Amino acid sequence: MKYNRLGRTGLYVSQLCMGTWTFSGRNYFGGAIGTLNQKEATSFIARALEARVNFIDTANVYSFGDSEEMTGIALKEIGVARSDYVLATKVFGRMGPGPNDIGASRGHIMDSIGRSLERLKTDHIDLYQVHHTDIITNVDETMRALDDLVRQGMVRYLGVSNWEAWRIVKANGIAEKNGWTRIETNQAYYSLAGRDLEQEHGSMMAEEGVGCLVWSPLSGGYMAGKYTPGGDAPVEPGRRANFDFPPIDKDKADHTVVAMRKIAKAHGVSVAQVGLAWVRQKPFVTSTIIGATTMAQLEDNLASIDLELSAEEIARLDEVSADRTQYPYWMITRNNSTRIPTGEPVPVGSAVPGANKK
Repeated sequence: MKYNRLGRTGLYVSQLCMGTWTFSGRNYFGGAIGTLNQKEATSFIARALEARVNFIDTANVYSFGDSEEMTGIALKEIGVARSDYVLATKVFGRMGPGPNDIGASRGHIMDSIGRSLERLKTDHIDLYQVHHTDIITNVDETMRALDDLVRQGMVRYLGVSNWEAWRIVKANGIAEKNGWTRIETNQAYYSLAGRDLEQEHGSMMAEEGVGCLVWSPLSGGYMAGKYTPGGDAPVEPGRRANFDFPPIDKDKADHTVVAMRKIAKAHGVSVAQVGLAWVRQKPFVTSTIIGATTMAQLEDNLASIDLELSAEEIARLDEVSADRTQYPYWMITRNNSTRIPTGEPVPVGSAVPGANKK
């Protein structure tokens, strides 16, 4: 296993993180994500720990508390020392029918933390993440509440998930101004079929020292190649037959899978391993969250840590999966084409590409 520093902290986490979204499935998207029982969940976590994965991610809203509960039971049954793993969970999701049973308000955060600790059977959470943007609550209120949890010893580090880049920068500016605990991680969707993150978040995270934790690195299994015709195995309906998420451009994804299959064949590995390796080797990625519904899937995902794609292979996948550059980034590129001196004089009027063309 390989490890990366978590944001700007002194904590190290494995480059693969054990995801628990597939645990239980009770009243949760009709079980489309996964329906692993306690025995299976325990065996999955045990296998991940055996492979030297030291990072486990869950959320209070996953199967409405079942995932946290099952994760806590598994860790107790395995008997692993608390200092040997980094435990992450989240707050925001709707946990009841009331108007305050959702969000990132001080009230909901304070109500949720104790229940998560109880379900996880621990006295502290290593990484506490705000699961989504709250369009109602002021960031100041959220950050003060989170800082209080750190000061009380219930939480050690803070993260967010699915936030806009500007909101993360704003939150950390507020934290710095007030001497509060900063956001260290951003858990975000990123894959060969979903590269939106590169447009704004990638540079922000590198500049601000915010670690990136990737969810759905295979786009709900689509980039494992099992939905695209032309492979060795028949096309499977899989999870997307009942839960077509996250949204992707399937035509472009299919073209990307074709390129992935060629690379996979050259290395003697699965298409899924190619997709996971591509994500893992991106310089702004700290850890990639893997989820599985079978032990065979988990083993394949774990094996991806040993696959190193060449620069040429990464460039090929970058090219075939490329998104259209959004404004203002194409304008920035266009008007900085001669900004770095090359040692040669630049003719006046050539600063803007095409300016001298008729």
